[in-house]
Amino acid sequence: MVAAKSSPYLSPEHYLALEETSAVKHEYIDGEIYAMAGATDAHVTLTGNLFAELLSHLRGSGCRVYFSDMKAQIEAINRYYYPDVMVTCNSQDQDEPTFKRHPILIVEVLSDSTTGFDRGDKFADYQTLDSLKEYVLINTHRQRVECFRRNEKGLWVLQTYAPPDTQFELKSVDFTGDLMALYENVKIMGDRR
Repeated sequence: MVAAKSSPYLSPEHYLALEETSAVKHEYIDGEIYAMAGATDAHVTLTGNLFAELLSHLRGSGCRVYFSDMKAQIEAINRYYYPDVMVTCNSQDQDEPTFKRHPILIVEVLSDSTTGFDRGDKFADYQTLDSLKEYVLINTHRQRVECFRRNEKGLWVLQTYAPPDTQFELKSVDFTGDLMALYENVKIMGDRR
């Protein structure tokens, strides 16, 4: 949720040190930091619902699921983002307490202010992660889950789940979820195209 740009240039090390004590979360893009805006009830509920389901599903698997407050590092292009939900199964990620380098699944819950960024530049940035198998966008205005999966040729293929579908799949973690359970307690505000 990129909201407001800050300046001047910061090194990744300086950013990480500042972020440890900051009351506001910031995403880091090539030396610049961007304050993150607050989230809506629907956004927080969708994130929590998916996190709870994945936490239960992944228990004992060696994979870890994180939400909102854990950064994903994209070292090759000098970025740090806060995905809404992220899963890593790489034991090397346990060595770093404030960010993860090898996610296999990243989920962003769309908000009005970040939809374009989440679909565009942020997705392009995430695609540079060799470990990433699946990128998922969850809509807050209607029941709709978009799953972008990297196929064996390295191409990203979209599969969308929306009513009348009752389930959705996150193939990177071998998870089948119930669409109604994902949207439980979410007040749909209507389609905003």
